[in-house]
Amino acid sequence: MLETAATSLDLQAMGQAARAAAATLAKKTTAEKNAVLMAIADAIEARTDDILAANQRDLDMAAKNGIDPIWIRDRIALRKRMPGIIADVRKVADLPDPVGEIMLDSTLENGLRLIKRRTPLGVLGAIYESRPNVTVDISTLALKTGNAVILRGGSDVLHSNLKLTEVLQDRLAQHNFPTDAIQTIGSADRRYVSDMLRLHEYIDMIIPRGGNGLHTFCRENSSIPVITGGIGICHIFVDASADLDKALPLLNNAKTQRPAVCNSMETLLAHEAVADKLLPRVVDDLGAAGVEFHAGPRALDIVGCEPRVLPALDGDFDTEWYNLTLNLKVVADVDAAIAHIARHGTQHSDSILTETPAHAEKFLNEVDSAAVYWNASTRFTDGSAMGLGAEVAISTQKLHARGPMALEELTTYKWVVKGDYTIRAG
Repeated sequence: MLETAATSLDLQAMGQAARAAAATLAKKTTAEKNAVLMAIADAIEARTDDILAANQRDLDMAAKNGIDPIWIRDRIALRKRMPGIIADVRKVADLPDPVGEIMLDSTLENGLRLIKRRTPLGVLGAIYESRPNVTVDISTLALKTGNAVILRGGSDVLHSNLKLTEVLQDRLAQHNFPTDAIQTIGSADRRYVSDMLRLHEYIDMIIPRGGNGLHTFCRENSSIPVITGGIGICHIFVDASADLDKALPLLNNAKTQRPAVCNSMETLLAHEAVADKLLPRVVDDLGAAGVEFHAGPRALDIVGCEPRVLPALDGDFDTEWYNLTLNLKVVADVDAAIAHIARHGTQHSDSILTETPAHAEKFLNEVDSAAVYWNASTRFTDGSAMGLGAEVAISTQKLHARGPMALEELTTYKWVVKGDYTIRAG
């Protein structure tokens, strides 16, 4: 639904329509949901040119507005991502349907049978910045789990989101699914974000994807439960026993593959025993890929000040850069690394590179993040990379969901209680 000069969006009506659509979706069988998902994948593939034409309008506007080319490439451009988007939709169709899953089945001494069964959440509200692929990810995961969704993407990808929604709704209609199961707020006006956060009669969960400002605004202004996350100040600690030859390409991957995403490395922590050997190699290798370094005092002593290396300032270790900037710090041991992460991390993704199992286990047990790694890049904190098909967000909370939110995380449960005209005695 696109807002024009002569119209104003009616979010109350959108909420009512989404609630009605959710009731219909809850009755759909797994086979019906899988069929519409496969049809959606085929439609995205067939209409790739239309989608990319809409995306080009957003790319042109971003370039005109002077947006960082890295942000444009990682957060707006769709061309290289289309095969992955289509594959993820098909993957979601292939995954087991969690709806109706029996989580617990027990019988009490009085003969009462208790069944804990997965059910859809109902209506999801997603507020996100850039990344039009999120429109497809959230919509397809919602369909698979029997949830309706109201989407409010950023103004920088409005044309892309509207075209994708059109493609999705077309396939819903052809398969006798309610088109209101997927709705996009077709306006860049920020007042609709505030209006959306007050639709507690219709929306069951708000999922913001974006910077800290968006998350804070949603937490402080929503009358609906909010799942926050996706703010990734991710660390990799290179321990004294790490294989430095193997570590170097991993560090490069973690920083340069897609620097504007939330699971890219923002801070490299080097054990003091290997810092002299490791850090100059890191500066040469990652510097050749365009990385700029902000170095703590001991790291700066090792690599020296040069055009690519700047002294770390107050706040640098608490910054999610979204670009080719990397913090460098030397630490005494694994305990010091854990302490630094506890102070500066965002409980997203953190990794240790080590050949010492005891140090790895200590790190994995004591770092309180949604995903912790041993000898692996933090870039794997992703629904698709973890075999979940896609994700609606990366939650860094501890209630309801943590880490990539995929199918199971979009369900709740109900207690089904069966008796034989059973009454409570006491």
